[in-house]
Amino acid sequence: MTHKIITVYNIYTMYNTVYIYNVYMFYRASRTHQCNHVQRLTGISNNSKVETGEHLRLCPRDYTCCTSLMEETLAHQSEADFLSAIEDTSQFLQTGFTQRRHKFDEFFQELIDVAEKEMNLMFTKTYGHLYMQNANLFKQLFTELRRYYSGSRVSIAEVLSDFWEALVERVFSLVNPHYQFSQEYLECVSKHGEQLQPFGDLPRKLHTQLTRAFIAARALVQGLAIGRDLINKLSISSECVGALMRQWYCPLCRGMPGLKSCHSLCLNVMKGCLANQADLDSEWNNFIDSLISLAERLAGPFNMELAVDSVAVKVSEAIMHMQENSITISTKVFQGCGNPRPAPGRNKQREKGSRKPFRTYSSEEKPTTAAGTNLDRLVLELKEHLRPMRGFWVSLPHTICNDDKMAADVTNEDRCWNGQTRGRCVYLPDVMGDGLVNQINNPEVEVDIARPDVRTRQLIMELRVAINRLRHAHSGQDAEFMDVDAEDSSGSGEGKDRYSDDWPGLYSSPLRPSHAHKPLRPNDRSPNKWNRAIEPIRSAFQRDPPSSSLLSLSFLPLSLTLQWR
Repeated sequence: MTHKIITVYNIYTMYNTVYIYNVYMFYRASRTHQCNHVQRLTGISNNSKVETGEHLRLCPRDYTCCTSLMEETLAHQSEADFLSAIEDTSQFLQTGFTQRRHKFDEFFQELIDVAEKEMNLMFTKTYGHLYMQNANLFKQLFTELRRYYSGSRVSIAEVLSDFWEALVERVFSLVNPHYQFSQEYLECVSKHGEQLQPFGDLPRKLHTQLTRAFIAARALVQGLAIGRDLINKLSISSECVGALMRQWYCPLCRGMPGLKSCHSLCLNVMKGCLANQADLDSEWNNFIDSLISLAERLAGPFNMELAVDSVAVKVSEAIMHMQENSITISTKVFQGCGNPRPAPGRNKQREKGSRKPFRTYSSEEKPTTAAGTNLDRLVLELKEHLRPMRGFWVSLPHTICNDDKMAADVTNEDRCWNGQTRGRCVYLPDVMGDGLVNQINNPEVEVDIARPDVRTRQLIMELRVAINRLRHAHSGQDAEFMDVDAEDSSGSGEGKDRYSDDWPGLYSSPLRPSHAHKPLRPNDRSPNKWNRAIEPIRSAFQRDPPSSSLLSLSFLPLSLTLQWR
């Protein structure tokens, strides 16, 4: 009886051994077949052997298909996959910023070109050869405006000041054709333009319109370029690379190439890897809001279309104003700068038939669109592209993990990789919060919350600088010329939300009139050159003008011939 029991036991043991051996060989054969996936992916052969994982540095040290070299290769691949996922996810940011910047830049550049071309055509048609002789003055104005828009350190206030000073010299000669003026005499005239106000309030109005519009246009285009370039400046830590490897490729080393990581595991890995980038979110949202707010300004009171379109109109009105007040202006100039020499004899019969009168232009005579679109449409499209960009950095981990190529669906937690094996038990750790400080207990990525990423801090500072420039532009101020603008805008209402004086009919609130300060030209800064001219003209401007009858007699010939060929 005992012999029979021993025999049965031996047979049972033998069958168990054979069964276990067969199961092991099947498991080994299966894993050996699946290890071929690792070889194909890494290009490294281990003769399709399944071996123990004591040599592994990142993956669980169980039976594995991976050698140390394979593991290292897959770690580099996981880093490349992560950066590629961020690039794919942020592609709409890159495309949006790049395309919007290109469209606005193309529109603004063509708008300036069209304004210059139309002004040249109108003035050439109306004033003929005389305008062509002085065309460089207007060409220089648009050249300097282009330089400012393109980013050069140019002050619009100085550009306009130089333009009006040069224009008053030339127009003063034209409305006084019976006199001959030296360059020093004309500089005496332009030097005291603030007291003379030969063009009335038009220089101040044009200064306000162009300054606000060009500051806003330049700041917006530069801001869009900053948003585009920011996406390419991310960094990744070695701890993140290890976590990515454990999430994506350790299942492959275990011979389970199609197994995806659990959704919660993916979120913890991504929140740990992107902890510093999540801290960008607050300033990023402020940046997006500032771009939208400035774009709305451009479509409203800082309208670039109306600003460049008004140059020819304002200049034409300014010349007309000086013609209409030429007698009073000339009287004050003659009293302050001295009596000019009479001009040589002129052929009055020839002049009478060849001169054309001054005229002003309405804004309806000129186009207000460029590049096949208009400003309202561009601003609307920009706002539609920018609004979805808010919260991008905080939502980035969720965006990546919601991709079915990156992680299993949240409803598939029992059939996914939980960091150790196939999910016979669900992924237990809690999902961490957003940002650096919330990663102190992250189970997947070791994050030193006491050492913020230097590159990310630099990006935050870049965003803050950009936001500051956008907000200054929103107030009509250029951050590069804050001191100058503060002087220019004192008492002029610049930087305030009152714009009815800019575009009559569009806004109803009144704007108090004032006079912009005119910076001196470089050649005016000599302390002694014009002292003799300054005192007489200052005292003359404070005295009462001559009687109207005397003025009528002395300027009767002039008033009859005040025409511009």
